Amino acid sequence: MAQSKQLKHRIPVKLRHNWKLVALCVAFLAACWGVFGSGTIRPYVTTAQAAEARTVTTNLTGTKDLFDASMAHEVKLTFTDEAYEDMLTEYFKEGEKKYVEADLTVDGTRIPSVGVRLKGNSTLQGLTWKGQSKRRAVPGGGQRPEGMPEGFQPPEGFEPPEGFQPPEGFQPPGNGQPQTGQPQTGQPQTGQPQGNGGPPGGGMFGSSLKAEEPENLPWLISFDEFVEGRRYQGHSQVAVRPAAMGSTTMLNEALGISVVGASGEPTQRSAYSSFTVNDRSSTPRLVVEYLDEGYAEGLGDGVLYKSLATSTFTYKGEDQTEYTTDFKQINKVGGKDLQPVIDLVKWVNEASDAEFAAGLAYRLDVESFARYLVLQNLMVNFDDMAGPGRNYYLWYDTAARKFKVITWDLNLAFNGDAKSGVNDSIGMGGFGRGRPQQNQQQNQQQGQQAQPQQQGRAQGGGGMRMGHPLKEKFLKNATFKKLYEEQYRALYAKLLSDGTASGLLDDLVTSYKLNEKADDAKVDAEAQTLRTFLQTRAETLRSDKAISGA
Repeated sequence: MAQSKQLKHRIPVKLRHNWKLVALCVAFLAACWGVFGSGTIRPYVTTAQAAEARTVTTNLTGTKDLFDASMAHEVKLTFTDEAYEDMLTEYFKEGEKKYVEADLTVDGTRIPSVGVRLKGNSTLQGLTWKGQSKRRAVPGGGQRPEGMPEGFQPPEGFEPPEGFQPPEGFQPPGNGQPQTGQPQTGQPQTGQPQGNGGPPGGGMFGSSLKAEEPENLPWLISFDEFVEGRRYQGHSQVAVRPAAMGSTTMLNEALGISVVGASGEPTQRSAYSSFTVNDRSSTPRLVVEYLDEGYAEGLGDGVLYKSLATSTFTYKGEDQTEYTTDFKQINKVGGKDLQPVIDLVKWVNEASDAEFAAGLAYRLDVESFARYLVLQNLMVNFDDMAGPGRNYYLWYDTAARKFKVITWDLNLAFNGDAKSGVNDSIGMGGFGRGRPQQNQQQNQQQGQQAQPQQQGRAQGGGGMRMGHPLKEKFLKNATFKKLYEEQYRALYAKLLSDGTASGLLDDLVTSYKLNEKADDAKVDAEAQTLRTFLQTRAETLRSDKAISGA
């Protein structure tokens, strides 16, 4: 009897008081097992359900607009050494980027208990801690970046772009060595091979990051990770770009963001700020708006989806759980779902050329998409929606029932071959150029259709390229190709020929110099390199027959 009472008191009080409800739940589960057996029950969310955004309980206003580039900014992070070491241990052992609880001060406004974590994939490939790298060993000696195929021997200093996950069968061109004979007029310190040794530094494009220098690392700051419902000036997250990627000022990314905005297409806001971590300060860092729920609300009534680095844009059936490695829904989670994206993926992959030409405008803002493609080529951005990082977002306008492709992650913009033409495919770091039409013909001759599961081969002029069915089918169609060239002529006149891009660059240099620890000589040198790039780009495109009509 005594033993029976002891066992009874080991059961929680609430459980003892609600034993009838517990018994009922057990009986229900038993009934389900009897009816369904070992069958799989798949979860779905209906699009008919009313969408409700997560409740915002606090929206801190601060003292300055965080992205006002006309004034100086100050961002300070403080966290414990123990928490930081735990985070690093998990990242180096498991690859997981856990949040650390930290105190944040932005332009004098203290914000306690924010979440901060490392941001990026290949950006962090050059990260070391206590002299050790996270790279995997290569058979026969050396190191292989995570995610690269077995047997791949990268050239010295080579790192894949942000989020690179090579598909099955991927083989880098020329064993990863750049093509010779291609004119290079971009920024050699941020992506151009140099002699036989590649770019300087230990990571991607000259990136050499040390965990002992947290003030130089790329960070994602979450205002609501530990305090639910909190935002700062409408943002739940902001990103702090790294300070060691060859271009310490990140001028190329800042310029890319500004150029997209000047085109009239959706972009991110960004601004330079002094940056301090645990009383360790760096040169001014680029703080970038994150495409979060607040960003989606600013776009209107719709749903925002992020393409993941592992996305294949292949139709996998109607089971939405099959697409968890392809897209992440940003807003209205629980109210809307992935069905619009699945419908688009299925249609793009299965539509005949005639069906694609006739039906795309009912599903996609084709003029906006043409401008998206123009911008990626104009900025010589290899890592776009068709690049290895699959860097883009999809915005679904629920009223118009149409998608719009949104530019994302421009750290590789204005790198590579500034002499690429309007209809050239953009290769990684200028490893080569090739015409999309020529690439398509070569694939067909080899019996290799542009199926998503085969994307990732080296194509055309030898550059490492990926592919995307939507982009490829759009440019293959004569009507859409004409629209693309029309939009190119318009954006060339708006952004390059009248000096708009150069003016934006000047503004960014001024903004950078407003902040403490600004390296004036460094930013001036990098700005001059970019000005040369823009000049070469303008001259090259002016003589392109798609622009000149000659």
